[in-house]
Amino acid sequence: ADIISTVEFNHTGELLATGDKGGRVVIFQREQESKNQPHRRGEYNVYSTFQSHEPEFDYLKSLEIEEKINKIRWLLQQNAAYFLLSTNDKTVKLWKVSERDKRPEGYNLKDEDGRLRDPSMITMLRVPVLRPMDLMVEATPRRVFANAHTYHINSISVNSDYETYMSADDLRINLWNFEITNQSFNIVDIKPANMEELTEVITAAEFHPHHCNTFVYSSSKGTIRLCDMRTSALCDRHAKFFEEPEDPSNRSFFSEIISSISDVKFSHSGRYIMTRDYLTVKVWDLNMENRPIETYQVHDYLRSKLCSLYENDCIFDKFECVWNGSDSVIMTGSYNNFFRMFDRNTKRDVTLEASRENSKPRAILKPRKVCVGGKRRKDEISVDSLDFSKKILHTAWHPSENIIAVAATNNLYIFQDKVN
Repeated sequence: ADIISTVEFNHTGELLATGDKGGRVVIFQREQESKNQPHRRGEYNVYSTFQSHEPEFDYLKSLEIEEKINKIRWLLQQNAAYFLLSTNDKTVKLWKVSERDKRPEGYNLKDEDGRLRDPSMITMLRVPVLRPMDLMVEATPRRVFANAHTYHINSISVNSDYETYMSADDLRINLWNFEITNQSFNIVDIKPANMEELTEVITAAEFHPHHCNTFVYSSSKGTIRLCDMRTSALCDRHAKFFEEPEDPSNRSFFSEIISSISDVKFSHSGRYIMTRDYLTVKVWDLNMENRPIETYQVHDYLRSKLCSLYENDCIFDKFECVWNGSDSVIMTGSYNNFFRMFDRNTKRDVTLEASRENSKPRAILKPRKVCVGGKRRKDEISVDSLDFSKKILHTAWHPSENIIAVAATNNLYIFQDKVN
């Protein structure tokens, strides 16, 4: 139940939310700078924990609906409270997280414990006053957006107009207004009339960071479609179609499975799209549809192991990818609790490991290397001894600083740049 299923920083990076398989959301808050160590910003400590989703049962379809949190998305902060969207397979909820450090006392009709007072004993009018109390963080559900998805929700994305958001499942994408919970607008529907003709499913979707009319969605066939909601209400026709032609010499039984895109992310600038498939991360320029401008091999040494990865179902793992704040570095996860970083300017890359053995606080991570051949050096790890049960699927990057959050099964690791 405590396996982490999503990680997300808010827009300032002061808060970090995680969702888990048990339907819980845990929010971490960054401590303020201390006076005796002004150069070192504080750690992230637990700020609020609440149960977002409960297990449900669909009696019409005789299906259990898991409570697992698939995605969390923060809304831009407008006042002292924080708002976030969380979703499981079927239902999206809007949560308000607020602080209370005062409580009213001196009611006329109730005593301090909340019991009703005898009206005959009330002889004077009292003015309630606010008294200080211990800080309490409350999470309250403000909206519940339900009953709009037949299939499992894999993505939610808040629009740049901050009035609407979309939720995507395997075959449809719906557009919601934050104020309206009983209806949504279907903007993409790829469900064929005959389900036997189904050839692909939607795997991820995201709004453009600046243009509220534009969004992308990726498919299990390795294609990305850019849609413009100004063209037509139902975006069945895409504005742009991004696909890399397959090299016939690399064709194999696993080609279709490993080309399925598990994550798609716009760059902060809105100029590029990053996609993650099983073996690679690709960066696409919005103005060039026929091939990516950059391709990064995440774990090419697994190409010879695809058969055993298919047998143990690891080949269907869905890895996420993230940009750093300036779009110059990208990060994604791998197996053995490894995660990879690629610098787009210098073309340098590094493999790091998130594990309890080598991650004492303030310890510096050593780059890891995987060797394929028989001879291996002292600091290398053989591809045959990788642990495929340890995988980093979910990662997040602070919006402006070099701080990253990495979820390794039920552990959350937060790393930051070494401060000299």
